Amino acid sequence: MKFELNGEAREAPDSLSVLELLERHGLQGRRVAVAINAEVVPKSRFREVEIAEGDRIEVIQAVGGG
Repeated sequence: MKFELNGEAREAPDSLSVLELLERHGLQGRRVAVAINAEVVPKSRFREVEIAEGDRIEVIQAVGGG
């Protein structure tokens, strides 16, 4: 399956959920916002929403500081 993650082409051998995608990239448990094809995915749905062929995914991580 081919998709785009933060502007970069990616491939996965099988289907995966948003949660699995975050786990594969070391982002689980962090404060992130996820949008698929410009539609925000609520954190409560990360486990059930599946990535599809051709999806454009944006993951934005909250960073604190001053």
